[in-house]
Amino acid sequence: MAEEGPPVLEKEERLHRYLSMLASGDLNDRWRAADALGEIGDSRAVRLLAEALEDEYVEVRWKAAKALGLIDGRESIPPLMRSLEDASPWVRMEAARALGNIGDPRAVEPLIRVLGDKKPRVRKMAAWALGRIGNPLAREPLVALLGDADRDVRVAVRKALDEIGTDREIPSV
Repeated sequence: MAEEGPPVLEKEERLHRYLSMLASGDLNDRWRAADALGEIGDSRAVRLLAEALEDEYVEVRWKAAKALGLIDGRESIPPLMRSLEDASPWVRMEAARALGNIGDPRAVEPLIRVLGDKKPRVRKMAAWALGRIGNPLAREPLVALLGDADRDVRVAVRKALDEIGTDREIPSV
């Protein structure tokens, strides 16, 4: 016999405890709460997580971006797109991943702009996200990135182009 999960009341208490922690003044509480809220996956956390993308601490911002990608709330698209311009490459990378997980076509143009990021891990994640979304508008910008200096970026671009499809021969990386 399969073991049942915790009672609904306990889940509700956990959700509200983490929502409260995310709104608290303690750095450690906020990033842990963002992480836990992503795992819980309740859409009621989206608003507070979107607000946490503006937190003064990078740890909270990138955990909030990651959590939003797990929850898949469409209302988080605009704040995640703004996070593609965050000062931290970790936040930009997680915002790109979240947008790819959500798969909303509104993110295509901002993600195309991120293909020019100075950090390879951000370019790689933007390429991955564009592949997940699968919009043909990303084809040419991705093809242009096949000559990237970073091999991991080139591999991600090739995979993204495989996902989107292209009518031209793509050189091997």
